[in-house]
Parts: sequence; C-alpha cells; structure tokens
Amino acid sequence: MRKSQKKGSKSPLLNGEGLPEFKAITPEVINNEIPLIITSLNNQFNSLEKSIKAKCTEKKHLVWDDVMTPLYKISEKLRWSWGVISHLNAVSNSDNLREAYSNQQPEIIKISNKIGQSKIIHSALKNLTKTGLLNEIESRIIESQLLHMKHKGVSLNSNKKEAFNNNSQRLGKLSTKFSNNVLDATKDWSLLLTEKNEIDGLPERTLISLARAANDSDKLNTSKEKLPSAEHGPWLLTLDMPTYISFMTYSTNRKLREKLYKANISKASNGDFNNENIIKEILTIRKEQANLLGYKNWAELSLATKMANNVQEVEKLLNELCEAAYPVAKNEIEELEEFISKNYPEEDSKIMPWDLAFWSEKLKKDIFNLDQEALRPWFPLPEVLNGLFKLCERLFEIKVELANKSFSTWHEDVKLFNVFDKKDNNHIASFFLDPYARPSTKRNGAWMDECLIRERKQDGEIILPVAYLVCNQTPPIDETPSLMSFEEVETLFHEFGHGLQHMLTTVDYPQAAGINNVEWDAVELPSQFMENWCRDRSTLLGIAKHWKTGEKLPIDKFNQLIKSSTFHSGLSTLRQIHFAMTDIKLHSIWHEKLDFAPDDLRRSIAKTTTVIPPINEDRFLCAFSHIFAGGYAAGYYSYKWAEVLSADAFAAFEEVGLENKYEIQETGLRYKNTILSLGGSVSPIEIFERFRGRPPMTNALIKHSGLDKSKEVAV
Repeated sequence: MRKSQKKGSKSPLLNGEGLPEFKAITPEVINNEIPLIITSLNNQFNSLEKSIKAKCTEKKHLVWDDVMTPLYKISEKLRWSWGVISHLNAVSNSDNLREAYSNQQPEIIKISNKIGQSKIIHSALKNLTKTGLLNEIESRIIESQLLHMKHKGVSLNSNKKEAFNNNSQRLGKLSTKFSNNVLDATKDWSLLLTEKNEIDGLPERTLISLARAANDSDKLNTSKEKLPSAEHGPWLLTLDMPTYISFMTYSTNRKLREKLYKANISKASNGDFNNENIIKEILTIRKEQANLLGYKNWAELSLATKMANNVQEVEKLLNELCEAAYPVAKNEIEELEEFISKNYPEEDSKIMPWDLAFWSEKLKKDIFNLDQEALRPWFPLPEVLNGLFKLCERLFEIKVELANKSFSTWHEDVKLFNVFDKKDNNHIASFFLDPYARPSTKRNGAWMDECLIRERKQDGEIILPVAYLVCNQTPPIDETPSLMSFEEVETLFHEFGHGLQHMLTTVDYPQAAGINNVEWDAVELPSQFMENWCRDRSTLLGIAKHWKTGEKLPIDKFNQLIKSSTFHSGLSTLRQIHFAMTDIKLHSIWHEKLDFAPDDLRRSIAKTTTVIPPINEDRFLCAFSHIFAGGYAAGYYSYKWAEVLSADAFAAFEEVGLENKYEIQETGLRYKNTILSLGGSVSPIEIFERFRGRPPMTNALIKHSGLDKSKEVAV
C-alpha cells in the first residue's frame, strides 16, 4: 500500500505525519504543542535506551530494528514537527510566529543533543557494525550516524558536554537572529520616487510593482483617493530582490542606482538590525565547538562529512578556478569600459559596482542584439512549468500533474503537484510550489526542502516523498502571468533538480533516501545538472511561448541567448570563488584574538578574487545567510565542486547527441537510476562512476563556462 498522507483527529502538530495542516499551525498551537511533543519524545527515547540496555545486559544480539527503526521514528516526529514550523517561519513570517519559533527552539536543540549524545545508542551502533548482519546501505547509514553523534558531542566528558550544549543553544539563537535581522533590514528600507527622471529606463512590469508597493505601504502620505499608478507614480523602491535586480539593470539614474546598491550591500550592518557582532560570535563559537570535538577549526569539522578531504583540497580547486577566471574577468571589465568610452563618451567609463549590471545589459544587447527584458513575454510561468515537466517526462519517464483535490497551504499562490511513474501511472511523489516574492513575510532566495521523506514501513506501507520548492520570482500582475527572466527560469530548473533527487529516490531507508546522507558538496549536482537543459534547443524552444500570442521564441533569439550564455562568465565565476574562499577562510583561520575583523579578512581575499574591490560601505557578510543562517558554513565551495560533477554529467547527454531521442532516453534513465535514485545509500563518487563509467573530469565545466580551455582542475 502506498500513502503520502494520513488523516487523524489529532491536532496539527501532534499528528506528526502526512501533509501538514499549515493554516492550523498558529503561534499559539506551536507554543502549546511543541512542549507536549518534546515530553512524549523524551519518554519514548528513555524507553528505547532502557530496552537496548536490557538486551545488552541479557547478552542478546542487537539487530537493526532494535535500534535504528525506533530511533528513526523518534527523530522523524521531531523533524516533521519542527520542520513545518521552520518552513512557515521562512515563507510566512510574522512577529508572533517568530516569537513562538524563538521560544521553542532551545528545547528542540536540547532534545536533539540528548539523542545525539546518548552513550547507550552510540555503543549499540558500534556493536551493530561488528555483528556482520548489516547490508551495505545499513552500514553506510550507521557510519554516518556515528559521525553525526561525534559531532553532537557524544564522547565529551560532562564539563565539555555542558559547554558544548550551551554553545549549541547559543548558535541556534544567533542564526535565527541573523536571519531575522536580514529580513527586517530588507523590510525597513524604502525610497519613495515621485519624479519621472527617477524611474527612467525601468520596464513597465517594474513600474507596476513599484506603484503597487507604494499603494500597500503605510509610508505613503498621498491621499488614497489618488492611488499610485505605473504611469504617474508615486513609486516605492524597496530591497525586494526582483525589484532590486530590475532597477540595477535598467535604471538610467546612476545616483539612485548607487543609493540602492549601497542600501543593499550594507543591509543588516547598522542600527537595530546589525549583524556584525553576531558574525563574530557565531565564528567564535563554531571554532570552540570544533575544538571541543577534536578538530582544529570549523572547516575541518565541516569537511569530515563531505567529499573534499581537507581545506587545502578546497583551496586548490578555488585557486585553480580563480587562475582561469581572473584574467577573463579583468578583460570583461576592460571591454565594458571601452564600450562606454566609445559609445557613451558623455558618461563616466569607470565601472563602479552599481554600474555593472546596467552597462553589462547594454553591452550584451549591443553584441548579441538581445534584450533580456524583451524576452520575458516568452517565459510565462505556466509554459515554463509545462516545458520543465515535459523534459522530465522525456528523460525520466515521469508525469507531473496539478493536484485536483483540496489541500492545506500557507498562501493562496502555492500549488500542489503530483508525480507519477509514466509506465504504470503509479503516484510516486508530490511537491508544493511557492514561486513568487513576498518581501515582507518570505525570506529571499530559492530552495528545496523536505516535507515528507520516502520510507517503507515494517508493514510494507510506503510513505511517498513530498518536497517544498520555493522561489522568489516576479509575481503576476493583474491578468498578466509571472513573466520570468531567463535567470528565473534557470533558478526554477535548479530547485526542481533538488526536488527530483528527493522525489525519485527508490531507497526504502529514509535515513538515506533522496538528499539524506548525501555529502554536502555533491548535493548540488542534480540541481546544477538541470540548469544545463535551459540551453538545450528542443527544451528551450518547447518552453518559450509568448504569453499573449502563443508564438514560439524565434530561432534567432534562441541562438543569441545561447551565444550570450557565457557572457561575463569570468565575472560570475570569480564572484562564486570570492564567496567560497571567504567562507572557507573565515572558518579555518579567523578567530577572535586576531587583530582584524571578519570583514577585513574578506577584503583581503577580495584583492585576488575580485576585479572591482568592495566599496567602504560594503558589508556583504552581514547578509550572507548561506553561511550564517543556513547549512553552507565552510561548504559554500560546494557549488563549484558540484558544478564539476554536473557539467560532466550533462556532457554524457551531449556525447550521445542532444537530438538523439533514444540515446537521450537511455542516458536519462541511467541518470535517474543512479544519481536520482540512489540518494545517500552509496557514496556520491561511486554513484557518479556508475552513471558515467569513470571518475569526474573538469573539461566540461571549463567548456561550458567559456573560460581558458587549457585550464583543467582536478577534483
């Protein structure tokens, strides 16, 4: 029997399984029910320890179901309950929800540490590894669990354990505060524009969004009888990401671009929302935690669970990529300044950070006769989704359909889709799609997260995987659907790649199903792999249809888009290298006794990893949520590491011919049955070799990036 949801009479959090009743999970429910859940789980865990201890006393042989099955039930109830709260905190933030989250977080950390620090469980897992009764998947899961418990402090003495647990609590609070500060700083800044010269160059869709923002704002002093309009204003400029990107790309008002850029790059670095001291404290505590566990620094601890063996290996990859990208990026800036001098002699040709997007767009249009904004009508979200689903049907023999039954959600824009095996029409997975930006309640960025994890229960019932897919793209305007930029199309494909690994897993052990137990620097492989299909001719032309006329994207526009795909690849590669090198250095060499701040270290790194140095107002670290409020601490390099894998994986399709229907299907199924199917049940390098027939090579990444082909980087 297959199930993805169970209905019960329990309240929304105590139910602990199935699709959540999002609307019913209020701050009051959270404050009332999380303590009950924690009490129940504590009792269950205490009983499990007693049971294991009794069996060991009686010298009975421990087996998997004595330890791992009940342990997972406890951990999954905790993950499910706190997971939905964390999800709501990210997509439907409010003061009351934030308070409830902060109230309960310490107890969540406490019980998580209790489970991870159980010497009885640790000893039982060690004994299981010696019985010879485990299969390969079970052995890999237990090895990972033992390492996880090490990182939870299981081997620490009482004094060190107390310090470790206090640090864990503090880190949880600091990361939450960091994230809240970024959201609050984003909401706090706005600028009312009233003059035509302040909005010159902006696309119509952006003007409509700015007028809407003015209408919705309580900062507007004009009479509500005369509502703001795209044509007459006023227009409210905010740090909402779609608005920010559009303004920086198209606004001809350089002073306003500078003002907006400085507001964004200094976000959460002053006043009530200042993250500077939080950054120092997070880094200091992480180093203390690593030292308590026997590691030199947080980077060494982080890499213990990744493909990369050590910091030197990471830095070698980044340095060699930097060596290839830096001269290319330098030439790109020189070309841009030459273009300005030649074609716009009245303008200052010295490129400042707030000029880069604006002049890059003009140069791209000049070289490729390609207007990115003019392409939006060809990428309405419904058509993009339809094309994405057809691609997955072609490659992986699945069907994706909009759910036709009622379901609970957190916002009216959210849709639920079901995934079916095309061969037998079996329902195999589902996902929620939340595509649009909501700057006042939803954090920036795009991500995939787990709602439900695939699991085969002891009675044979299969819990189907369900994913959250979250983006922050331009919302619809009146009768006009969400018209996506090409970058937003790539982002959607990227997150859907993560979703595919979660949803198409065939692993029956939830501890290794989907993205679980996958080394962090390999987890971006499926997502980056999907981005490559945005430049495949049949895929893109199948997606790109004008939202009004249904006309397909003209072939000349497609060719121009492909030719422009490596435009300024040196600058974009260097940007990622700068972030990754900053992250790994902060977590390997910075500590509180040094006579320079984290920002000083970042600026030092910028000397060799940027061609436009950070300005004085630049406080990018204060909003670097990936590493201070997310899971990428000492792991941001993973994007580049996995890009080597993903480019080489896509090259397998290129080698058989992207128009070769049968070879592509065969290769797609092999990819599905290895990289997407096996999840964390096998090491990522072995899975890759099963798919590719050899270890990964970097030729494809260098080629796809348009960098010097003589440069090859070994992974």
